[in-house]
This record gives sequence, C-alpha cells and structure tokens, in this order.
Amino acid sequence: MDRRSAINGLAGIRLAVGLGSWGTPRVAGKLFGLDASANPQSPYLARLFGVRDIALAWGTLSSEGDAQRQWLIAGLACDAADALAGVAGGRAGYLSTVTSVLVTGTALSAAALGAAALGEG
Repeated sequence: MDRRSAINGLAGIRLAVGLGSWGTPRVAGKLFGLDASANPQSPYLARLFGVRDIALAWGTLSSEGDAQRQWLIAGLACDAADALAGVAGGRAGYLSTVTSVLVTGTALSAAALGAAALGEG
C-alpha cells in the first residue's frame, strides 16, 4: 500500500468513527458492542473519543512533511493506547469478548495504516 492510500484510508476510518461517535454516540457504541443504556455518561465519553479522531484525521490530511509525520505519530500512539485499553477491558471482564475484539481490532487496523504511512514517508 502506498503512503497516500494509507493516509486516505486511515483518515476515512477516523472520520467515520469520529463523526459517528460524536453525532450518534449511543448507536456508535452499540456497533462496537457497548451497552450505552447501562451507562448514562457514555455519550459524553463517546463524543470525547469522536472529536479526537476527527482532529487526528483533519490534522493528518491538512498537513505535509514533518508536521504530517507528527500527526501520524500522535495517531499511532492513540491507536496503540486504544488497543491496549480494549485488551485490558476484555481481560478485566468489563468488555465482552466480542466487544474487546471489535474495539481492539479497529484500533490495530488504524495503527497498521498509520505505521504503513510512516514507513513510506
């Protein structure tokens, strides 16, 4: 995969997840297997996560050179932390196995795209 394709794919995922999490936080949570009705604060948390992904996509797409590399590194750090959080949630039992796999897999997919973009730069 070339660098531009990796960046565009990553930004597309970030925008889709970010806009979904911000605009319809309960629906987005359900898509990942989260029980939004059990936690009335979950829409707030989803929107925090959503705006972060939107900002990472925007920063990556609107920058070039070293600045873009920094946005990609920041995104990769967030994706790695998200993957660890998904594994930790599954191991601790507050995320079901299916939910843990979904959130961890999504984070690892984004991390792979970010690493591919960094490797080409």
